[in-house]
Amino acid sequence: MKTHFALTTIILLWLSSSGIALAEDFDDEPFIDPYYAELDPYESFNRKMFALNDSLDEYVATPLARFYRFVTPKIVDRGVTNFFGNLDDVETFVNSLLQGKFHNAVVSLNRVIYNTTFGLAGFFDVATGFGLEANEEDFGQTLGYWGYTDSAYLVVPILGPSTFRDFGGQIVDYVSDPAGHLVEFETEESIALKGLDLVDTRADLLAANNLLFGEDRYAFMRSAYLQNRKFLINDGVVEDPFSSDSFDYEDF
Repeated sequence: MKTHFALTTIILLWLSSSGIALAEDFDDEPFIDPYYAELDPYESFNRKMFALNDSLDEYVATPLARFYRFVTPKIVDRGVTNFFGNLDDVETFVNSLLQGKFHNAVVSLNRVIYNTTFGLAGFFDVATGFGLEANEEDFGQTLGYWGYTDSAYLVVPILGPSTFRDFGGQIVDYVSDPAGHLVEFETEESIALKGLDLVDTRADLLAANNLLFGEDRYAFMRSAYLQNRKFLINDGVVEDPFSSDSFDYEDF
């Protein structure tokens, strides 16, 4: 599910799953931030997986993405992105229903109808032009909506940043992904279709390779991911740390 994220959020999530070519030494023992002791109890393991994903991105994902961008005309590249975005809208429709967000479900369903019918199976995004803006709901958000809000941070090999809740949600999303059912599930064609989705997404983020995230990119990405997921689960409703209800003036 990628269509709803703002560009900055997409960059943070995907680069933390693949990363820039600055892999860390697997044997390093990093400083463990006590603030994240509960949120990230497996930090030592997660940092190793983060470094592994960095290396995979440097030697596999980025070269593939650059080759894909080199040989693919822009209109085709944009069409592939729109096509998979149209499939994402199907997942958003289902998860919106599961969360009781019926307005969002109707918008997502109409996006699928418009883009599939008038956008040549989703190759063109005509729905946005009709005022039907893309949103994003996945099964991890659905679990959070129904009370599974606290979950330990987890970096999954290849997939990248997650939590135990979100990783469980990713499994459900993977099994129910419409892309896997356009052809016979788990065949070579199905795997190739999912691979194209990943390469196309990575290619769209090549410009972000030059961004800098400070000395400890792992800590930065972890914070960005956890805050973003909380933001999405709460539908953008966040607590103002300086509000009169939460700010204790007697501390100053």
